[in-house]
Amino acid sequence: MGKIIEVQLGEYRPVGFYDQNDIECNRGDYVIIEQDRSMEFGHVLTDTTTACAGKTDAAAGKIIRVLTEGDKNQLQNNRLKAQDAVNACIRKISERKLDMQIVKAEYTFDCSKVIFFFTAEGRVDFRSLVKDLAKIFRVRIELKQIGVRDRAKIIAGYGVCGRELCCSSYLKGFHQLSIKMAKEQGLPLNPTRISGVCGRIKCCMAYEYLAYRDLARNLPSIGDKITTPEGKGSVRDVNILKKLVFVDLGEGKMTKVSFAPAKASSGADDEK
Repeated sequence: MGKIIEVQLGEYRPVGFYDQNDIECNRGDYVIIEQDRSMEFGHVLTDTTTACAGKTDAAAGKIIRVLTEGDKNQLQNNRLKAQDAVNACIRKISERKLDMQIVKAEYTFDCSKVIFFFTAEGRVDFRSLVKDLAKIFRVRIELKQIGVRDRAKIIAGYGVCGRELCCSSYLKGFHQLSIKMAKEQGLPLNPTRISGVCGRIKCCMAYEYLAYRDLARNLPSIGDKITTPEGKGSVRDVNILKKLVFVDLGEGKMTKVSFAPAKASSGADDEK
């Protein structure tokens, strides 16, 4: 077996590990892959000068060649066919009165299968729909239910930061997210501020979470009672990056205290 590299399968499908098969290719190249007795295309994601560690037995297929001009023409034709497939599928869904919304469709490179990606509130019995579509296209049919985050990744777009969505531009997969990440970074818990276009918590909430958590480890929390040089008071706000704590001393008096890690730990613990 040759070197194992990481490849994004198709346009909307998962990232997997594939045998480079001694084919000269580089990160960013589009390649043709042999998998499960069919021909697929993919996008090389990793540096091909180094094999993926610990993945020597995880190859889902092997690379056949780098995309040629003829292959590019084939892909363009497949995209046009996929749009026609979406339109046909929408008509059949309407006829069957199924509670599902088609997001995209994708043909495998050799057109032996067409995959439909859809969203739905719950489980959908689409067996009759598969039979209808198989009669129309005369190829294998796969319907794949996806979530709202996957939908945003497929449709793509721009976030409030002005940049292309992380999920559709470079993220290989989704990671765990929680409201706690925003809370511990001192961000306003306003859904419109911390939610992405998918309606879920923004992926970027996780990027600096660990750093903020470490920086805040020796700082008091909002509501804690602490002692300052000007007297005892209640913490009203915390600037984690500057290690500043804003304390309400009562009677309309506020003070600002700079906390070094050691002082923060002993001062806060004493008052608790």
